[in-house]
Amino acid sequence: MRPVTAYATTGTLLALSLLAGSAVAPRPVAPEPTPLAAAPRLVAYDSCAAALAGLRAAATAAVGPWGFGPGWRTGMAFDGALPADAAARPGAAPPGGARAADGAAPEHSTTNSHEPGADEPDLVKTDGRRIVVVSQGVLRVVDAASRKVTGQLDLSAGDAERRWWPESNLLLHGDRALVLVRRAAPEVLPATERPADPGRPAAPDGPRLLLVDLAGRPTVVGTYRIEGSLLDARQTGATARVVVRTQPRLSFPYDERRTDAERTATNRAVIAKAGLDAWLPRYDWTADGAPHTGRVGCDRLSRPATGTGTALLTVLSFDLAARRLGDGDPVTVASDADTVYGTADSLYLAGGGGAGWRDGWGGMPRPGPERTDIFQFDTAGPGRPRYVGAGSVPGTLLNQYALSQWQGHLRVATTRSGSPSGTSESAVYVLARRGDRLTETGRVAGLGRGERIFSVRFLGGTGYVVTFRQTDPLYALDLTDPAAPRRTGELKINGWSAYLHPVPGDRLLGVGQEADDRGRAQGLQVSLFDVHDPARPARLARHHLPGNGSVAEFDPHAFLFDPATGLVALPLHTGGVRLLTVTERGITDVGAVAAPRGAVSRSLLVDGRLWTVADDGLAVADPATARGLAWLPWT
Repeated sequence: MRPVTAYATTGTLLALSLLAGSAVAPRPVAPEPTPLAAAPRLVAYDSCAAALAGLRAAATAAVGPWGFGPGWRTGMAFDGALPADAAARPGAAPPGGARAADGAAPEHSTTNSHEPGADEPDLVKTDGRRIVVVSQGVLRVVDAASRKVTGQLDLSAGDAERRWWPESNLLLHGDRALVLVRRAAPEVLPATERPADPGRPAAPDGPRLLLVDLAGRPTVVGTYRIEGSLLDARQTGATARVVVRTQPRLSFPYDERRTDAERTATNRAVIAKAGLDAWLPRYDWTADGAPHTGRVGCDRLSRPATGTGTALLTVLSFDLAARRLGDGDPVTVASDADTVYGTADSLYLAGGGGAGWRDGWGGMPRPGPERTDIFQFDTAGPGRPRYVGAGSVPGTLLNQYALSQWQGHLRVATTRSGSPSGTSESAVYVLARRGDRLTETGRVAGLGRGERIFSVRFLGGTGYVVTFRQTDPLYALDLTDPAAPRRTGELKINGWSAYLHPVPGDRLLGVGQEADDRGRAQGLQVSLFDVHDPARPARLARHHLPGNGSVAEFDPHAFLFDPATGLVALPLHTGGVRLLTVTERGITDVGAVAAPRGAVSRSLLVDGRLWTVADDGLAVADPATARGLAWLPWT
């Protein structure tokens, strides 16, 4: 067993205080924090025996006659592909990416990530000289200057249909690419991951990571896999941190002749006999062709006061500049989450506190308080992250856009379906870390009663929240005073914005759907909002494409904006990419870049040229005219 580290021993996470809500006031007084009854404090287990007892007890309390409820698969970890949500950051790198210097790579766009210094995995990356794409189990390297494929690596290892590889993403650092595969069948793994010894135990069933050397011919130099499902990853410098969710490997029998009480008792007996191997994730990795195996140790496991026995969260850390991946230096929490938010110095895991499988039913939800638990890790340095704080807020998150760290505070936007007013409503909470507590300093409540959040954007001391049911209220919030945040303005229009992106001149661009008076979608809508006066947000222009939509509505990695030219590129559901020019005064339609065959999923700029990514190739176009220049089919 590894020695217990100081941060795990001291149990450095405590709960967020939860306050009673009230109607929003023009200038609310900061309320006094009240401790939440179920505090998500993290503490380490004293021993493996204590860890096993705690996990058994939590699982026993949660199990019902049909196991742990929807999403549960007996005998293996949950394998649902949870989408790696992403968000966009304003002006990440001018213009729309990295700027060339003397002797440096040409100007190029970067992945549209939420925060500077926290890159997010995507299916395409570029450093200005080369474009690296992973699609359907194949990694390709394209030279941007010659527009030729200079390297190719088949990652699917004999899976003719490549059906297990459509959700691969990658991170890029220098001559190294880290490919993240959500799930791949054991029989179609690369040869480097297959056990040479027939007697060796089968590899863990879950996400796969492949470290690829791009210096010459693309070559896999290291692999890693761990039981569970991939939530998301973030990269700061050469350090990549990968978050994995694992469920216990328990097989519950089912006998329809028995009563619910008898089946529940049988399932509890299964839990009572299970060892730590049923919970703690196994992993293996290869380095220089040599296989290694491991399992998360008890000393790496912490729990909240109300820890779960039905899910574990593991954070892995990898140095992409190293020659191999290693064991990932794992840290694990006996809790659940569905949202990952990262900055250059922090990583947040959020979720797990909503209504769930609380006390015995298992197969049907027992309503519990809608709550989001948040765990914060310090990632300012390389290597293993350090627990620093935790808290809770009422309601549930839309995605990582609903979280924002700014000037020592965390802003959180949530929706409660069962609010004190008797209907759904949303709120923004401002939290500050005091010791190891994320404590509420202020809130703006009463947003969008009877509606739910469709998009959120925090920009410095200002926040924008879009709620929707039949119309689209855009709320502007002043968050400069963390003790007294307030709503400053509101704009109601038909339709909704599913993604918000800042543009120069105190403007905000919304990408979503137009809707009729009954709230029915009427096609893709791009709206330009004037937000220079927080009290009077106004829509200046819109562009409507009836009967259409864009993947950028729910995946901001598909959204491209160049602040130098105002270019916006939106992949369309009907094929191709729509190019727009956005200025402080309006939106101009440049034209459409046609897709030769497959649907386009991404766009990027390299040295003044627009590259579009489809499943069957790359296209090059002139962004000023939408005229096609070249087509590189995957052959």
